[in-house]
Amino acid sequence: MHEKLDQWQFVVAALVIGVVGTLVLVGWTLWAMQRAEARRDKARGK
Repeated sequence: MHEKLDQWQFVVAALVIGVVGTLVLVGWTLWAMQRAEARRDKARGK
């Protein structure tokens, strides 16, 4: 009996980590932009 590593598990895991990481980064950036715009509006007195 031979044990063979299934490389596709690692490929799928890397893709999932990449996609989730990208989505988290985009969400964090949007949240930071909204906070910055709110601070700018507050400073301008709007």
